Amino acid sequence: MAQSRQLHLGAFMRPVSLHTGAWRYPGSYPDANFNFTHIKSFAQKLERAKFDAFFMADHLAVLNMPVEALRRSHTVTSFEPFTLLSALAAVTERIGLVATASTTFDEPYHIARRFASLDHISNGRAGWNIVTTSNPDAALNFGLEDHVEHGERYRLAREFYDVVTGLWDSFADDAFLRDVESGIFFDPAKMHVLDHKGDGLKVRGPLNIARPPQGWPVIVQAGQSEPGRQLAAETAEVVFCSPRDLAGGKALYADIKQRMAPAGRDRNHLKILPAAFVVVGDSVEEARAKRARLDSLVHYDSAIASLSIALGHDASGFDPDGPLPAIPETNASKTGRAQVLKLAEEEKLTVRQLAQRYGGYSGLAFVGTAQTIADEMEEWLSGEGSDGFNVVFPYLPQGLDDVTERLVPELQRRGLFRTDYEGSTLRDHLGLPRPENRFFP
Repeated sequence: MAQSRQLHLGAFMRPVSLHTGAWRYPGSYPDANFNFTHIKSFAQKLERAKFDAFFMADHLAVLNMPVEALRRSHTVTSFEPFTLLSALAAVTERIGLVATASTTFDEPYHIARRFASLDHISNGRAGWNIVTTSNPDAALNFGLEDHVEHGERYRLAREFYDVVTGLWDSFADDAFLRDVESGIFFDPAKMHVLDHKGDGLKVRGPLNIARPPQGWPVIVQAGQSEPGRQLAAETAEVVFCSPRDLAGGKALYADIKQRMAPAGRDRNHLKILPAAFVVVGDSVEEARAKRARLDSLVHYDSAIASLSIALGHDASGFDPDGPLPAIPETNASKTGRAQVLKLAEEEKLTVRQLAQRYGGYSGLAFVGTAQTIADEMEEWLSGEGSDGFNVVFPYLPQGLDDVTERLVPELQRRGLFRTDYEGSTLRDHLGLPRPENRFFP
């Protein structure tokens, strides 16, 4: 019997795996980040597995990491999202296509027009991941000497959202008559000039493209700070987040959901989907061995730099093959330091193994059989730790195949995941309503 609630699954790509060692894993495609043939096959496999969306991360600068790490990372550069997702729209039919776009370093009119275009091209499958851009190097690529202050970025993002969604509502859904006999193409009375004049933005409008098929592309938000949580509660329909365990997931889930009613929103109209690194094996031991082998492909020189950052303490002098020594308190993040110490103790990792974990991928991970991972995902869903997950694949194509061919069928067998799409749009997949036009009810 089908469950009353089912998981939502997105694929978090950039546009492939985020793990630093993924491109070196045996059988993987080292050039996948810039090989459209490979990326197309990944998207089509995800669609056959009935995933909600292909989620394209993005950065507006070469990643700010130590040079030793930079020269070994396949995630340092990737395709521009709109170009890639527009191409994928032509070779897929149902899977959602979510792109990251910055409210700090782009203009509302550009963002509104690009996402409206992607939604039309894909027949209603677009989603906008709103980010304020944390990488300070991005500021240098847009004529700024200093990065915009955190609180100001979020204040701008809130106004930016209002402008973009207002531009999407520039035309009534029935504005374009296209009456061949009368020669009337559209009704000017059903066009709204936004004429926004706010604290940070001035945009006249209207948008020079018809209202998107979904009304608005799905709004995704990725911040977990206090301003980020509030922005999500007021605007987001999907929250992409990174709690490290179920307790953290439950706390975040409850906090964001309880903010929605005061914002005048239905809590069911927002889906919280943490990133989850998934490694599937025939046994738990085999899955852990796969993870260990993958982590071992992260070069130690770059890995130890990542561990030092996480600890807030220079770890380069530690014995690589010994346990993590006592670490003195510093002014760095105490939460980050505590998480490192907890991981080292729970998994009995050496300094080398711990560094390679942090140099590869250190977030929430499900490592086991299809059955044990399904158990964990079910616990998160039933315990309101999440509404599903954005899956991070360990390596491609094998890691993706393990999820789509082994884990997904197990979730479907349990009634935890769809066996077919019930609609054609991303809003249909996520169970989200189509927004009413604020100017033409």
